[in-house]
Amino acid sequence: MISANNVTYRVGKKALFEDVNIKFTEGNCYGLIGANGAGKSTFLKILSGKLETTKGDIAVTPGQRLSVLEQDHFKYDEYPVMDVVIMGNARLYEIMKEKDAIYAKEDFTTNHLDLDAIAWLEEFLINFENTVIVVSHDRYFLNKVCTQIADIDYGKIQLYAGNYDFWYESSQLLVRQMKEANKKKEEKIKELQEFISRFSANASKSKQATSRKRALEKIELDDIKPSSRKYPYIDFRPDREIGNEVLTVENLSKTVNGEKVLDGISFILGREDKVAFVGGNELAKTTLFQILMGEIEPDEGTYKWGVTTSQAYFPKDPTNEFNNDYTIADWLMGYSPVDDITYVRGFLGRMLFAGEDGVKKVKVLSGGEKVRCLLSKMMISGANCLILDEPTNHLDMESITALNNGLIKFPGMAIFACHDHQFVQTTANRIMEILPNGTLIDKITTYDEYLESDEMARKRTAVYTAEAEDESGEE
Repeated sequence: MISANNVTYRVGKKALFEDVNIKFTEGNCYGLIGANGAGKSTFLKILSGKLETTKGDIAVTPGQRLSVLEQDHFKYDEYPVMDVVIMGNARLYEIMKEKDAIYAKEDFTTNHLDLDAIAWLEEFLINFENTVIVVSHDRYFLNKVCTQIADIDYGKIQLYAGNYDFWYESSQLLVRQMKEANKKKEEKIKELQEFISRFSANASKSKQATSRKRALEKIELDDIKPSSRKYPYIDFRPDREIGNEVLTVENLSKTVNGEKVLDGISFILGREDKVAFVGGNELAKTTLFQILMGEIEPDEGTYKWGVTTSQAYFPKDPTNEFNNDYTIADWLMGYSPVDDITYVRGFLGRMLFAGEDGVKKVKVLSGGEKVRCLLSKMMISGANCLILDEPTNHLDMESITALNNGLIKFPGMAIFACHDHQFVQTTANRIMEILPNGTLIDKITTYDEYLESDEMARKRTAVYTAEAEDESGEE
């Protein structure tokens, strides 16, 4: 068991947490949720002893060992795989180092988990018999593995039994009930005030007026604090209706660094297609998107966009977009079809860049802020075809939900790669998977149906991976 006892943590004069009392017990998986900046990572550092509390203490059951997967996945880039794994046990690491027994054949990679790896992690955590505390922006993942939700808001941490969806419904219901109760109280207050104002000077009604004054004094409105959660408004509105001919791809092939990542890929997309590219071949997906946007040329094959189409692109690596001295407002003005700063600030406001935020330099923005800038750029473009390469990686839960809803109602064609199961399931009506040998599986189906019906395809993926390892000489 891990418990926080009267924990307060202050940054300057601001209390990030105040008088937090919470117990994490054996056999449960806790989803720690909250808006960006609410203090999720800070609270985990407090639990693991990496940060000292301002007040209160953390207690861990004697004899138990705490393991932490940090948010900084790049911390161990310079180490081989075996070293990193063994570092999980400090004593074992020292023994192996003394015996010169630390080795590995491959470098440690820092790619985000793909959907297959997430599925494996889900099963591992479901079957884990001790205590798990997890921070994730993947709603499907939280729904599947969590037995309780620890919600950070208002400077407090509140426990809810159940998974993420149950927390969402419960928290929304609680707020609605408090608002409805306050509304009834306000109506009663108004009624009493009107009676008192009307009859306080009337001798025959003075006792009743006095009684109502006492009743008025007893009515207290519930204190409903504004949540720290803020939802952006994402709405992709095409300037032009898309025609029937959208995109035709014929026999596309591409080799990158000696590896054939695309091998004779062909498909035709229509005006209502929303295609999710899934599977572990990350390089192939990004390469295909770059080809379709004209950033690189294919080795073989052709692609053709319909004459009524216009495209907007969310790149996996947007570094070059922000390598300048522009403010947010000036940066977006460069992409606006309307030369009006008020028009541009309207789009920034939808993405939570209000007021003074518009004068921030784009090169100092956080990962999540850069993503919101790119989504503003896509919205202002008025494109009727969207290509998005892992747009949710740096977004908080609220922004992912907003983007998810925005794509669902988008009246054009969309192609995207994403590791968020719920995002893929609720948005895509067509699934494509580029296998390790560069060939394509193309199914008109939902993602869940694809996983259930295409076990053979997944087995082929494993076979191709094994063949690739055999050819490289690895065991």
